[in-house]
Amino acid sequence: MDSGAIRRRLALGAAVLAASGALALTATGTAQAASAGGCAGREVRTLPFRTGVTHVYRNNEYICAVTVAKHPGSAQTMSVSVQARGSRPAIDKGRYKHHAGPVIVHAGHRCVWIKGAVGRYSVSSGWILC
Repeated sequence: MDSGAIRRRLALGAAVLAASGALALTATGTAQAASAGGCAGREVRTLPFRTGVTHVYRNNEYICAVTVAKHPGSAQTMSVSVQARGSRPAIDKGRYKHHAGPVIVHAGHRCVWIKGAVGRYSVSSGWILC
């Protein structure tokens, strides 16, 4: 196996490990995970709307998104979805007190479409990060 293949496998392993760590953090339901976004990588977009905001992060070839309520507290319907072009969307939808997500997809170099909603208000990005 050449050194390029080894590096690619190590990078993929690190990305999967980071994604699983982000999922483990949000599974605990702590306020710290919600305030930190629960996503690894750097924030590349912020999509605000009337009742919340959807944060979008990139970590190598992975895109992660989380929707945070503007007024957390009581459980309300929230959702976040990430769709890489040519794939089906990955969705987290339910009744949450603080945030929906994170949702993580492998996008590679494909465009992604992000959607977020809290209550009856929502945001939709269109194709971004192409």
